[in-house]
This record gives sequence, structure tokens and C-alpha cells, in this order.
Amino acid sequence: MKMQGERFNGDARVLHRRAVRTPLPDEDAERLFHENMMRVADAQERKAEMLADPDIPLLTAYEEELDRLAESFRHRLRRTAGDDYREVAMAYNRGERDDRVGAVASYYFEALWRMQQRTTVTDALFFPIILRYPDSFTINIRFASGYTTTESVHYESPEHLSERLEDEYAETYHEESNFTQRQAAEYLREISRITREEFPHPDESSFEERKYGGIVSAGGRKGTVFTSMLKRVEPDPDRFSEPVEMPTLVEEGAEARRTERELLRDGEVLL
Repeated sequence: MKMQGERFNGDARVLHRRAVRTPLPDEDAERLFHENMMRVADAQERKAEMLADPDIPLLTAYEEELDRLAESFRHRLRRTAGDDYREVAMAYNRGERDDRVGAVASYYFEALWRMQQRTTVTDALFFPIILRYPDSFTINIRFASGYTTTESVHYESPEHLSERLEDEYAETYHEESNFTQRQAAEYLREISRITREEFPHPDESSFEERKYGGIVSAGGRKGTVFTSMLKRVEPDPDRFSEPVEMPTLVEEGAEARRTERELLRDGEVLL
């Protein structure tokens, strides 16, 4: 996952305690939202398949998942700011523009840039929350200190081991690592079902069935240990009193603060 050679000196303040609220004015918009969420579920299932295969390095599965997520972000950037989204985001970041489109582009581009760093940075937890409301949805991109949550599954990557083990210990370690990856694969298959259930297709569900839905997920790494987590979130029906016409930055909701309290360990903070 590359930013096409561009350097981006990001500013996390555009992400902190904020979310993007996007309108869902009709079923076409709902279908598009559903398709994007199914891409997330597909990425979870694909990662599960790769983790279950002992011949595929964990890092390969990790990077492919990030690539799929990054493409979803790029899709949102293009819809918001056009093909020149990089220039729009960077101009906002430099203070050369101060408008809604620039703010949303800067938000997504900052998130994309930080996601790219995850392949090399440890102790940085990717902690997004996505919520569906009757007339809109929100994406709150968060990064936290640490590498895990109170409910994360852990699995080992032998490829990231820096020390050299004796043959007999190396074989045992690889076997144990493969076991943790198979366990993680089962978990990822289960959470992909949660994602599909929370955001049903508008042609296959009633409005009452789909007007609320939500997930919070987390992924991190510390040395050889990788972590994953996803669970349902109940959206607050009283969060918004006014409709929205265009993608807009909003303050985080009570759901974000609640999941932070429930899932982050003592001493870990949002970055």
C-alpha cells in the first residue's frame, strides 16, 4: 500500500474526536454503503483464509487486508474531492483552504496515511467505529496507543522474530504460531458474519431492519504479536436531530466514548 511516492506530514488533530457523517438519501446511496461494508466483510474472510494457510506468511495476509481497506478509503476520497483528493487534503492541511470538502478529504487522507504506517509501526492500534442511522452513517477513524483491546484475539508471526532459535525450539514456535493463526482465522470468519448482519442489503431487508447498525473493530501489532477485534455497537437513536446533505465532519458520538472506555486498557489513549 503506497501513497504513490508522496510525502505527507499529517496532523492527527483532524481525526481526534471526530467522524465523517455521510447522508443516505435514497436506496441507491444505501446500496453503495452496503457494497462498501461488504468489501470490509470480504477482506475479513480473505484474511481468515490466508491465516489458515500455513504456507502464507502472516505479513502477506496483513498487508492484503490493509490494501483492501485503503482502496475503500481512496474510493471515499474520490467521491468527496475528485481525483485530485491528495492536493485538496494537503491544501487543507497547510491552511490554504478551509471548507467542508477540504476537511473531509484531509480526514480520510490522514487516516489512509496512518494506515500505511501500520506495516512497520508497533504499539499503534487502529480502532475505527462505523455506525448506521436512519438517514446517514458515520465513520470515526481512531488510532490509540498500545496494540490490543480487552477483547482482542492474539496471534504470532514467526517472520517478525528477531532472535534466532535453535532448530528444535524454532519448529515448536512455528507450530504454536500456526495454531494461533488458525484460531484467529476462525474468529475472523465469525466477525465477517457480524459485519454482514449489521449492514443488510436494502433490497433484502425492511427499513426497520437496517436503519440502525454498528461495528467497532481494532487491529494492532507488538513485535511478533498481532491482534484483531470486532464487535457490534448499538447506535444512539438520539444522536442527530438534523439531516445532513453532504459528507461532513462531526464530533464523535457517545458510542465512540463508550467503546473507548470498554475496550481500551488502563493507560491507553487515543492518539
